[in-house]
Amino acid sequence: MRLLALLTAAVLPLAAAAPASAVPTVWNWRGGHSTDGKASAWGKVYIHQMGYLVEGNLKDTQSYGCSWVILKGQDTRSGRWKSHGFYNCIAGTGTFKKDYRNVLNVKVQVCRGDADRPTGQCSAWKPIMRNGGPA
Repeated sequence: MRLLALLTAAVLPLAAAAPASAVPTVWNWRGGHSTDGKASAWGKVYIHQMGYLVEGNLKDTQSYGCSWVILKGQDTRSGRWKSHGFYNCIAGTGTFKKDYRNVLNVKVQVCRGDADRPTGQCSAWKPIMRNGGPA
């Protein structure tokens, strides 16, 4: 009987601590393709204790030039947007990660370019996170 009471006492706080929010802790996103169709990006967003982790894949189908993915995150405190770019200059699929702490929204854009910067053929901006949840 004591064992049952002990188990019940241990389980009740865990059930009460479960989040009531319906926001998933992981969701998929598709960034789309560059306008020439030679670059594409997709991935997942993870919620962790300190914020969000955006993981992705960037595929380059050409042996010349580079594929770019640009992530824009909106700061919750200042409202300003900050951009981070990742590129892949080898035909095939590369991976990237970006850890966000205080963001409200995140958007993604896929472009073609060179090893220095994106130079064109960019997709439209696509939201992958809105108000801390899936877009």
